Amino acid sequence: MLKLYFKGSNRFLRRDFKRLYSSSTAWNVLFFGSDQFSLYSLKLLCSYYQELQLINKLDVVTKITKQANDVQKFATNQNLTLYNWPDVPIERKYDVGVVVSFGYLIPQCIIEQFPYGILNVHGSLLPKWRGAAPIIYSLAKGDRETGVTVMRIKPNKFDTGDILLQESHPVGKDTMMPELHKSLGELGAQALVKTLKDLPNYIQFSKPQSNDHATYAPKVLPDFAVIKWDSMNSQQVYNLYRALYGFLLPTTEWHKVQVKLSGIKVNDEVGDIEDQKPGCVSYSKMTKRLNVICADKTIISVDSVSVLGKKVMSAADFHNGFLSKVPVNLRYFV
Repeated sequence: MLKLYFKGSNRFLRRDFKRLYSSSTAWNVLFFGSDQFSLYSLKLLCSYYQELQLINKLDVVTKITKQANDVQKFATNQNLTLYNWPDVPIERKYDVGVVVSFGYLIPQCIIEQFPYGILNVHGSLLPKWRGAAPIIYSLAKGDRETGVTVMRIKPNKFDTGDILLQESHPVGKDTMMPELHKSLGELGAQALVKTLKDLPNYIQFSKPQSNDHATYAPKVLPDFAVIKWDSMNSQQVYNLYRALYGFLLPTTEWHKVQVKLSGIKVNDEVGDIEDQKPGCVSYSKMTKRLNVICADKTIISVDSVSVLGKKVMSAADFHNGFLSKVPVNLRYFV
């Protein structure tokens, strides 16, 4: 009878049976998230939930909009119970909350409803890069190592809670933001599951963060993309390009008109540039790319250009339509 009962079609009865006779804890989880980074963790939790392992109940909170976000779409497609922030169903008796890239501070009155608190998966090795854009800042600053942190959230502040688990991840010198975003999203999901499998132990041995070495990664605004030719060397400009790849393009100005640059590379060939100032731009017929002088007499090359109000054009087209039309001493990005 027990065997027939377990193989029945009622998923909820089967789940109760599994939880009763399983040697490991199955958690009732309320998930808070909004975007693609959230989705890596939610998908992995959902797979455990569907396989009757680790997760006994999985409900979702997000900011529901007409143009559904990634978490909203996934929860709807998987028939997960979905709540619209800030309407949090605390009376449903969840064991633990999980927050991944949510963007809203959760008040203490809600945190206290979870016996094991609320866990947060963050895309950096905290306390480094607290804030909304840790992956972008890590790349922009040229970090060669980053990682993920699972911590317990505190009320009224982002990214300051006690650390339960951290996993490091190397950053290649040419790694672009979408690649690192995916790698850390997957690593964060795995770290979350690892934590849930032994949650009481991780909580018991959690460690507070030190504020002494904290750095910050606030929300990225358009000014973040502006190239500062006088103070940024070629590697820093390239790092900015890697950090913003697939999201924004580094920007500058050509005679008071906004210009966006793409296909940026460090140019290690140093020519006769002693008399040229940062921002000086020239065209190479050999490579069919633009060369731009950066700080410290370093050079980047550029594959294509987008001038405000016009279609993206090749370096050759920019040279023919813009660069060659002005005297050599006025060929500067600022």
